[in-house]
Parts: sequence; structure tokens; C-alpha cells
Amino acid sequence: MPLLAANSIAHLLVDAVCAAALFSCGGDLGFLAALYNTLAFSTQCLAGLVMDRFHQKLGMCGAAACLAVAIGALLPLGDIGTVIIVGLGNSLFHVCAGTEVLISSRGRAAGLGVFVAPGAVGLALGALYPHLGAYFAAALIICAVPIWRHRAETAEQPGKTRGSGIAVLLLLAAVAVRAAGGSAADFTWKTGSAETLLLAVFVFAGKTAGGLICDRLGASKAALLSLPLAAVLTAFFAGSMFPALGGQLLLNLTMPVTLRL
Repeated sequence: MPLLAANSIAHLLVDAVCAAALFSCGGDLGFLAALYNTLAFSTQCLAGLVMDRFHQKLGMCGAAACLAVAIGALLPLGDIGTVIIVGLGNSLFHVCAGTEVLISSRGRAAGLGVFVAPGAVGLALGALYPHLGAYFAAALIICAVPIWRHRAETAEQPGKTRGSGIAVLLLLAAVAVRAAGGSAADFTWKTGSAETLLLAVFVFAGKTAGGLICDRLGASKAALLSLPLAAVLTAFFAGSMFPALGGQLLLNLTMPVTLRL
């Protein structure tokens, strides 16, 4: 299985398992979601520092992260135990898989778009159908095998780069604005599972297309092409299905752009 395909399928399954595990918990969902997000995202910087020193173990660690997410969701660990395991596993998976996609992309954004896009679909599937979590977990365990083998053969030394603190803050602001734009609008037409999945598909399409457009036009032109119209559609037409879907597609064109930068 090609490296990019394996990582992309695993991304869908990891996010589906995590969402299903979270929505299957019986405790305070707000607290558990906050705990999960803290572990899954704020620890990625620490996981990245570790993996920079053990880059030759990317394959083993990426597969181990998949197994941790799957087993953490399957075992009766209690709400907090489950959230801790799947959250940390999610963090490690994104760092390992993302690093390998960055290395294999050789500066291009198209592969990054393909990699990040399935996560939106996985989150929607896991949230809508948490009772299918065991099936998602079983598929993830199967997916871990080719990921381990392929990564063990292809992992290479990441290049060292120097970054500007100001640039990092600007990228953080861009991600925050995109997150606010995706969640602040009231999509009154999203009343069932079909509409939720349709929205996820448009987010998927935007992230996938964003990498291709970035490679063709460059990061600046890609942002200028997508963000002004996305802002108008999201701010003023969120209540209408097709303009809102178009706005979300355009908004997510910038996801692989910021990831590449």
C-alpha cells in the first residue's frame, strides 16, 4: 500500500475511533472533550521533539499510535482512561504520519491535502455512529500492519530548518481564524446525519483541492483566491445550504497551505 494512501486511510480511522470513543463516554462530555483536545493537540509539540531524535522509528511509532488508539477505545478503561489513551495516541499518530508525508512530499502541498482531508470524514462518522467504534478500531488495527512495514523501509532523516517566531504566531492566528470561521456560523440547515456527512465531504474536498491549488498558484494566491469569498459566504449565507457548503470548501483550501508553511 503506498505511503500516502496508508497514512490517509489511517487518519480517517484514527479520528473516527477517537470521536466514537469520546461520544460513547457516559460522563461530562464537555470536560472529556476538553481533556481529549488538550492531550491530542497540545502534546504534538512534545511528540515532535521526541520524534526528531528518533526519526528512524517513525514507522514503529506510527503503527504503535494506531494500535494505542484502537486498543484504548476497545478496552474497559473508564471514561478518563479511554480519553487519555486515545488522545495521546492521536497526538503521536499525527506527528509521525504528518512528518512522513512532509518528507515524501518534497516541498509540495498536494500530498498534505490528501493526508489531512480524511480526518473530517472520520470525525463525522465517529460522532454520528459511535456504536460502530469497535469496527473502526478493528479496521485501524489491520491498517497498522502495512503502515509499519512501509514506514520501516522509507523513513529518512528530516531536514533541519530555522523558523521565525513571528511566522509561527501568524500561522497560529491563521489556524485560529479558520477554526472560528468553521464553528461560529449557525448552519440551520444541518439537521441530520445526511447534512453532517455532506458538510464533511465538502471540507474533505476543500482540503484536498487546497494542496493542488497551492502547488499550482503558490500559497499567497491560493489564500487570496479562497479566503475573501469564503468569509462572505460564511458570514452572510450560513443559513443556506449550498452557499454555506461552498464557503466551507473555500475556507478549508488553506489547511494544507498552512501545514506546508
